[in-house]
Amino acid sequence: MAVLPGLPGNFLRAAFYKFTLLHSSIDVDIWFGTFFSRRGVTLAPHVSIGSYCIIAEADVGSRTQIASHVQIPGRQQHSRDRQGRLSDAADEPALGVRIGSDCWIGSGAIVMANVGDQSTIGAGSVVVKDIPSGVVAVGSPARPIKSSVFLETQAPE
Repeated sequence: MAVLPGLPGNFLRAAFYKFTLLHSSIDVDIWFGTFFSRRGVTLAPHVSIGSYCIIAEADVGSRTQIASHVQIPGRQQHSRDRQGRLSDAADEPALGVRIGSDCWIGSGAIVMANVGDQSTIGAGSVVVKDIPSGVVAVGSPARPIKSSVFLETQAPE
């Protein structure tokens, strides 16, 4: 029944992931087609994850919104032995990423490093180095371009 689209399916997915992930609040929105390839994910309250995302190891902070088609494969990539052969990723310890509270991750982004609180990652960006708190980061590789925090003394752009 969790494959149902819309609100009923969303509720059933939230309940299912509450019991299967390392930690998941029941107050999350996980849309159709998103899946978690490893159990070691934590989702804080009021996290929203769009359709068709792939998430391996991640710790996602409160009120963070993740658009559709985002990939969060974790920090490590395949390593090679002395003969140049690729290792089996299942044999290596999983290294997750931390995505802070109140973040926005744009559609199609790939996140392989930490993202600080209140940061925005632009659509299609590739995060390979940690992103500080309170910035807008875009590109491949993603780089901060401006502040994401509106101060009362600033006029909106």
